[in-house]
Amino acid sequence: MRTGEPPLPAVGDVLASLATGVWHWDTSTGLVAADAEAARLLGLPAEEVTLTEAQVRARLHPVDWNEITGVVQLAVAEGTLAEVRIRIMDERGRIIRVVRSRSRPTYDRRKKAYELIGTLQEVTEPTPGSPAGRSTVTGDWRRSREAFLLDAGRALAEARSTAEVLRVAAGLSMPGFSPDGLAVFGVEGDRLTIIGHHGQRPGDEGPFVHMALETDYPAAEVVRTGRAVYLSSPEEYRARYPLTWPLAQRFNRHSWAFLPLTASGRTMGAWMAAFTHRVAFTPDERSVLTTVARMLAQALSRAGTAETERELSEGLQRSMMPTLGPEVPGMDLAARYVPTGGGLQVGGDWYDMIPLPGGPARSRTKSGAGRFALVMGDVQGHDVRAAGLMGQLRIALRAYASEGHRPDAVLSRASRFLHGIVGADAEDGDIIDLRFATCLYAEVDPRTGVLEVARAGHPDPVIRMTDGTVLMRPTAGGLPLGVDPDADYPTTRFTLEPGETMMICTDGLIETGGHDLDTGWQRVRTILEQHEGDTEELADALVQGVHGPSSHYTTGPLADRREDDIAVLLLNRHAEAPGGAVAVRPEIRRTLLTVAQAEPERISVARQQLRELLHDWSSSEQVDSAVLLLSEMLTNVLVHTDTDALLLAEVSGEKGERRMRVEVTDAGEELPHKRRPGELASSGRGLLLIELLADAWGVEPRGVGKSIWFELYEPPRDKL
Repeated sequence: MRTGEPPLPAVGDVLASLATGVWHWDTSTGLVAADAEAARLLGLPAEEVTLTEAQVRARLHPVDWNEITGVVQLAVAEGTLAEVRIRIMDERGRIIRVVRSRSRPTYDRRKKAYELIGTLQEVTEPTPGSPAGRSTVTGDWRRSREAFLLDAGRALAEARSTAEVLRVAAGLSMPGFSPDGLAVFGVEGDRLTIIGHHGQRPGDEGPFVHMALETDYPAAEVVRTGRAVYLSSPEEYRARYPLTWPLAQRFNRHSWAFLPLTASGRTMGAWMAAFTHRVAFTPDERSVLTTVARMLAQALSRAGTAETERELSEGLQRSMMPTLGPEVPGMDLAARYVPTGGGLQVGGDWYDMIPLPGGPARSRTKSGAGRFALVMGDVQGHDVRAAGLMGQLRIALRAYASEGHRPDAVLSRASRFLHGIVGADAEDGDIIDLRFATCLYAEVDPRTGVLEVARAGHPDPVIRMTDGTVLMRPTAGGLPLGVDPDADYPTTRFTLEPGETMMICTDGLIETGGHDLDTGWQRVRTILEQHEGDTEELADALVQGVHGPSSHYTTGPLADRREDDIAVLLLNRHAEAPGGAVAVRPEIRRTLLTVAQAEPERISVARQQLRELLHDWSSSEQVDSAVLLLSEMLTNVLVHTDTDALLLAEVSGEKGERRMRVEVTDAGEELPHKRRPGELASSGRGLLLIELLADAWGVEPRGVGKSIWFELYEPPRDKL
């Protein structure tokens, strides 16, 4: 600058003299800084201010706020300016001015946030229907159009049903020429139908329902020819369609666009967009409408296919799923099935209740209801074939059970049956689509509560005791059905005590939400323990807890795992004595388990059962001691006798003052003796450990064999 020349004014002074404000928006902090002129244009006092996004948003028209996001993302992707026309609102929701914002947005990948520095300048609001009024709100037609189409495509792609597609279509705000009336027409035979409409009152669609395709109406012509019809004025509408003009005249619209809805080369209907102002339907405007119509057709086609698949799968499952039959005196039954797998949502999970024939007279109740069987199974796969195999296998199981076979024989025959039908798919020696199924079959005597369970690769049953304690009940099992036609399925017998509830389920209940068997079991166990209500309410709570809204459950460690179908069946035995009186039972929880000479691996099952029985014991050291002593007692039976061991573990009393008693019985005649083993001895310390760790213990001879027991007393929590 030469000496004597006047200095240039500051940039801020220049912008202020041009009534242009400056603002800075950082989405990482959620703050917007505005100078005095920008604050004035936003309807605030003319002074520098820092606002939150919520405060700024309250000043902007909702439609314009939504468009800002799309324009900013597009400008960052293209490396251009973001220009948008914004309507400013006052506290009463009235438009006080229109401003134009221009900014250069940048994106910080580390912060995952946008930063914008731009200007605000007041502009004149164009007259609706004029060329300026139909121009884009951003001042850049191509950018605004692409941002709108991106948002519209994303929203329509996410719609899962026809109703959702129509809601999205009704909410689309097209750049510069948004329609205020929409209608979607479908085709049934040779007639039009109304799939949905927006911007009209209920009942206005009456004259257009079941209109013949040969009618002189724009939507009918579009369906017949597959070509769009654009009507820029009422005069043009009346001249081209004089017969149906009176039907449209009463809506007081000034322009209409009727576009074909075409999917897979087939015109499936028509879409009408009606405007209260004149629209010239320029090539750009027709391009936007045509693109939206194509996306709308694709979305409706997807939604229709999905709804048809859901209806098919639900109908198929309803036809295959049984009712639980007549009421069983003394017991409550509840069952739920939820298809959550892929494909047609048709899975291989099923449950059944089968009345059993004959049996001794004492097994029948006064009402005539006798023994019955509960079945829970899961055929591999989530497709129509899995559902078909499930139906065949369910019928076979009912047939074998109705013939009077025992549980082990029922599963053996079912396994041979399934192996036979999947093997029948062999062609030229190659096995095609070999399938198997897991299954649990439980025979129930409602009078005594005795259950006889056979299991084929299925999760063990779960018992909820009268005090709310929940234990997994280990049962003997064999291979899944269909794997080996000669497989054996041993039977486990136990009693469901009054007030107890048994749950059997497929692994979908445990693993839904990305859980594995351990974390999923902990979630289900918590629901079972904390629930207070009847059997039906408990079944609902289990399903909602693992398959309800995301707020109801936590995602497991295997979050990317595909969801599985859920089937659950609950059997509750009433806590009543004969004659209807409530049975008075002490608050005792117990577990009973047999460890055979040929099954030393069941010692680990016994240890796990004891830990589950003591899951809320106040002293973890006592739990470890009890598990150690139990292991010593069971091992002693297997090593020093040739008989089986019977474990009975009980917990009684009020919490904080409970007594744990563990008793192991065998048929051996020789009583154990306390010894003083040498330093290098490998055995002989069992009774010494019991004497050191137990609060009380003893050895009792029985009529046949003996019983060794120990007791531990729970210390109050304030003494731990």
